[in-house]
Amino acid sequence: MRGLRKGFFSPEHMINVTRLNGKSFMINAIYIETIESFPDTTITLTNGKKFIVKDSMVYVKEEVRSFYQSIHALNLVHLKGEDENDEK
Repeated sequence: MRGLRKGFFSPEHMINVTRLNGKSFMINAIYIETIESFPDTTITLTNGKKFIVKDSMVYVKEEVRSFYQSIHALNLVHLKGEDENDEK
C-alpha cells in the first residue's frame, strides 16, 4: 500500500478483545462502526459483520481511543470529548 507507513496495520495497532467463549482475537479499530451494550458488548464493523465480546463497552471504547492516538488520527480535543468552543 503506497503512502502508508510500514507497520500501519500491524497487530500493535489493533485492539485485543475476547469472545464469549474466552478466546482472544484482534480487530482493526478502523473498521468499527458501532459499539453497543445490550447487555453483551456488540461490535459492528463497517461491512455489517458483528462480534459479541466479553469486554465492556467502556474497555472497547478506550482501546479504540488508544488506537487512534497511536496513529495520530485525531487531535487531542476530539479524544477528550470536548468542544473547541468550551474554551472561550
